[in-house]
Amino acid sequence: MPHLPFLLLALASVPSSQGAAPSPVPPPGVHAVAPKEGPTLAADGHLATAPSPMEEGEETEEVESESAELEELRALEGATLDPEAKPNAEMMQSLRRLGLTNPLRLRMLDALEEPTFREDDTAPPLARITDLASFDISQVKDRYDIPVDMQPLVAEYIQFFQGPGRKWFRKWMARSTRYLPVMQPILEAKGLPRDTVYLAMIESGFSANAYSWAHAAGPWQFISSTGKQYGLKQDFWVDERRDPIKATQAAAAYLKDLYGELGHWYLAWAGYNTGSYRVRKMVERYGTNDFWVLAEERGLAKETKHYVPKLIAAALVAKNPTAFGFSEEEFQYESTLEYDEVKLTDATDLDVVARAAGVSVADVQELNPELRRWCTPPATASKPYVLKLPRGTTTRFAENLAKLSPADRLTFRVHTVKKGDTLSQIAQKYGTAPEAILQMNRLKSARVLKVRAELVIPVPANGRGGSGDAGVGGALASKVAQARRSGVVATRPEDEIPAGTPRGPVAAGPVKTEKVDGKTRITYGVQEGDSLWLIANRFQVSVDDLKKWNNLPRRNRTLSVGTLLAVWPPDSKGAAPAKVEERGGTIVVANAVAGQAPVGPKGKVHTLAEGETLWSVSQRYNVSVEDIMKWNHIKDHRTVPTGKLLSLSAP
Repeated sequence: MPHLPFLLLALASVPSSQGAAPSPVPPPGVHAVAPKEGPTLAADGHLATAPSPMEEGEETEEVESESAELEELRALEGATLDPEAKPNAEMMQSLRRLGLTNPLRLRMLDALEEPTFREDDTAPPLARITDLASFDISQVKDRYDIPVDMQPLVAEYIQFFQGPGRKWFRKWMARSTRYLPVMQPILEAKGLPRDTVYLAMIESGFSANAYSWAHAAGPWQFISSTGKQYGLKQDFWVDERRDPIKATQAAAAYLKDLYGELGHWYLAWAGYNTGSYRVRKMVERYGTNDFWVLAEERGLAKETKHYVPKLIAAALVAKNPTAFGFSEEEFQYESTLEYDEVKLTDATDLDVVARAAGVSVADVQELNPELRRWCTPPATASKPYVLKLPRGTTTRFAENLAKLSPADRLTFRVHTVKKGDTLSQIAQKYGTAPEAILQMNRLKSARVLKVRAELVIPVPANGRGGSGDAGVGGALASKVAQARRSGVVATRPEDEIPAGTPRGPVAAGPVKTEKVDGKTRITYGVQEGDSLWLIANRFQVSVDDLKKWNNLPRRNRTLSVGTLLAVWPPDSKGAAPAKVEERGGTIVVANAVAGQAPVGPKGKVHTLAEGETLWSVSQRYNVSVEDIMKWNHIKDHRTVPTGKLLSLSAP
């Protein structure tokens, strides 16, 4: 490390316009700025620059450049005053902001003898680390702008990533090349260390579609409330927690607040996992801000205690994969996230967007994971929706979109499901198709709709459409065809259940009688209190036959209410299925002749078998539960013991 006089001399020796050394050739796309007259060394040892007139509020590249230089000089003071010191992470982060071709930056790096921090040079690879216990982490600390320590749990997580978690870590690494180039500049611009990006790695594996048990979503795994607090919109149309750009901006703001409150990055990370309140209380209770000390105490959840070491381990391995036993052949790296943006002034079907841009719908969805429907949100010229498209497709998109006729476009309505609604009725009301509704709302099927749920309804822009194949044309026909290809199935209208229909045990009884190959088949709905024995006796068949016909296990002793059973009664014996009647909204089986009042069999006595109830007995003998209780002086039907003799007729 050079001493202070040499460093200052090196920093002050800016080439003049005559005899100046040639400047480094800028990379493609970077324009070289003509060299300015450099700063001079004043008598007091400080750099002085000649003032230049500038109008108030005017900002020039020169001002920005000189401001950056002063920032770098201040960052280097500590290192120059101590010849043994190494440049810290904050200093190196500042150096990066100068840019690759800045002459001052290059001279600083030369003076500091730190070639490994040049982005245009490749850092020397670490040797293979075979013994984590003896690994000296000081070898790599300066490669990070976040604090990294080697603790037992850090080593355990490294071993986990090398072993059981290897499959998943490979996926994370493959995805990292897509998102690091766009996420890290956002973090840096917000004043965060660039390597904070590895928090997104352990949160979601850089997955925009990740969704946790705690209902956290997106690459940074925001829960709904925190996402809204930091400006991430969540509504019927979008969930911005899934957008990698918007979510990174929100995460940067959140982490910056946590760091400002808690004072250390380890504590900020822990607060991201469990909330700042709990971490702050731990700091106050134990009088320390040392995360490793707090992790030994009671008060933090195990997940939080593991969170910081997991992040450190992920960062260590991700930046030095070969040193930790990974080969480059293991990673199928994804290309960097690149896109152009277009402004849409109305809701637009993603199929239309994809066709106009000449790409697939999957391409559009991948770039816009925040979209919750198969279309963009409603928008206006004053408040357009900004959609991402693959790089280089915006001109084609604009041209093709302008050429589309109304027949090739869909408009959209939002329908709030009311009690009694069915999908087929809604489709008929709006002149569209059930499959199109399912597709637009990313549903595979909908036998029952939830009351107050909102559905986006695609409607032909020309006002023509239909609820079935007939009358469906243009964009709507394409939507229906696409829905069917993707596995969407519309429930038959007769099988739909109106929204708001009460759920729970319903005595269904026999629901259908039909002839199949000349034989009678009854589809029977299991009622509360039914057993295989009761059903078998009712239709004069055996329990074994019932099990065989319905593929039931031999040891099955219970039936679920509402289960449909196929019954093949023996027609040759003249045993007709019991008559089905509805009484008070409940379907019951009656053997009485039509028009004849139900009466109990005279003198009949029934022994209550195991599993039977008064209700099942009443159904079997076509009497009411109230009569059985009255005839047998029963006060509570729930306490009748097995084996009790029941009189089934009036005394």
